[in-house]
Amino acid sequence: MPDTVCPMPSTSNSMPHAPSPLRICFYAPFKPLGHAAPSGDLVTATGIFDFLVNQGHQVMAASSLRCRWIYWKPWLWLKLIWERRQVVKEFSNISADLWLTYHSYYKAPDLLGPAVSRKLNIPYVIFQGIYSTKRRRQWKAKPGFYLNKNSLCAAHHVFSNKSVDLLNLKRLLPENRITYVTPGIIPDEFSFDENARKKLHRSWNIEDDPVIFSAAMFRPDVKTEGLTWVIRACGRIYREKQNFRLVIAGDGKEREKLQQMAHEHVPDRVIFLGKIARKDMYRYYSAADVFVFPGIRESLGMVFLEAQSCGLPVVAFNNAGVPEAVQNGKTGLLVPIYALEPFVDAIKRLLVDKHLRRQMGFAANSYVREFHDINKNYHALELSLNTIVKNRERVLPNP
Repeated sequence: MPDTVCPMPSTSNSMPHAPSPLRICFYAPFKPLGHAAPSGDLVTATGIFDFLVNQGHQVMAASSLRCRWIYWKPWLWLKLIWERRQVVKEFSNISADLWLTYHSYYKAPDLLGPAVSRKLNIPYVIFQGIYSTKRRRQWKAKPGFYLNKNSLCAAHHVFSNKSVDLLNLKRLLPENRITYVTPGIIPDEFSFDENARKKLHRSWNIEDDPVIFSAAMFRPDVKTEGLTWVIRACGRIYREKQNFRLVIAGDGKEREKLQQMAHEHVPDRVIFLGKIARKDMYRYYSAADVFVFPGIRESLGMVFLEAQSCGLPVVAFNNAGVPEAVQNGKTGLLVPIYALEPFVDAIKRLLVDKHLRRQMGFAANSYVREFHDINKNYHALELSLNTIVKNRERVLPNP
């Protein structure tokens, strides 16, 4: 949890107790709603959208235009111009109250929101705006850095669910335009299910062996790299004759590579489940005893919150956004990044100490429900959006 939380947008009026229904234009330039590839980023965007809808607001997907590396794709520039005109035309007749963009950063700067909100004369807000100054020194990312900087400066308010991003934003924007919102899930969607545990253990032919569970998309990036660390670590434990089962959920281009590696390191101890729908993941968390995934350069890692909500202690690397989701020493064990020996030792410690597993698992469940419940955390976001709209007569910041 961050040490400080930036204040909500200032207002001369008191914060309303019952937020008024808003008409919100919603846009995700990196991975639009409904994108085929599952990810934590998409989960967060969908979570915000659904929460606001469930609170009675009219939330409209403004565009499906994906801006990933768009500045190096000139064939999309005309489409961007056309999309701006179409969105302005569509929402001019709706009298929208506010534009809300989820996740603007150097790879996918928001090139719709600032222009459209100016045309519609409505406040422009970003949730998860990222300002990384090191990107201006990288030739491939430099155009995206400055385009994203323009979007951040144009925003009436920027929300962040990562404390490190919050600190970086303070270098660009005044504190009264920045707010930290604790990341979250809906804990009731990830509750321990004893019946699911028993059923899966029977189908896997498991009696007393503890189950190590890991989950990620098998993409040729840090996701697959993280799974290779899990397999290597389990291989070390396997050679020490420690009993366990490794269960991995996910699918993708690197499946064959990972299966071959698992066959070499843990030949008779691993089960590949394939792709599991998020709504069914609670069953597999319930069947496990510890959740292991390094989370290399993980922006946040929703799987850590999901696993803990089901009562699983976590073993991961102490890097990037992982400490935002896991309390080291209380709900899991975080080790230095790329440190194999401590990673192996942390897994072994939880495998052999049943009492510690239960203690951390109970703490993990309580922690998520107290601090990472969307219905609690996004209520502050909702109130803040209402305040911004009520003060819309204020002069909007210039880009």
